[in-house]
Amino acid sequence: MKKILPLVLLLIGSGAGVGAGIFLRPAPEEPSLVDTVEHAENGKAKPAHAPEKDPENPPAEMEYVKLNNQFVVPIVKDQIVVALVVMALSIEVPEGNKDGVFKREPKLRDSFLQVLFDHANVGGFDGAFTEANNLALLRTALRDVAQKDLGADVASDVLILEIARQDY
Repeated sequence: MKKILPLVLLLIGSGAGVGAGIFLRPAPEEPSLVDTVEHAENGKAKPAHAPEKDPENPPAEMEYVKLNNQFVVPIVKDQIVVALVVMALSIEVPEGNKDGVFKREPKLRDSFLQVLFDHANVGGFDGAFTEANNLALLRTALRDVAQKDLGADVASDVLILEIARQDY
């Protein structure tokens, strides 16, 4: 019971934080008519912010591959495990590459764990470990090893879906 209560409180607090963030999110700004519309040569209007389409290189549709199991990273101080960090990760890949990621998942998990252990050993999970800059460094390192293992054309990003720390 002693170990379950912090997890329950963490889940409730996270849910309340997400709900407050959604509720207090600022409304999207309405762009002015001058900013959003420019006239094309044929007289039809098109959005000014619409990206130009390149017929030779159409943008690839992306899909997200959630890795099957969570990652558990021990936090060690003076040769004693003082906490565990649990994370769930997903990889952004071009559509149709999902099976290739699952075929290489053991190699990816090993590489990701090495990055996570290194991050833990330099104190990345201490203090305000969910700070934006701290997580950006971790995401970049994870993306770099994913691109090394899968190829830069396959792994475009790594997403941190869940992260929690349990202190002992």
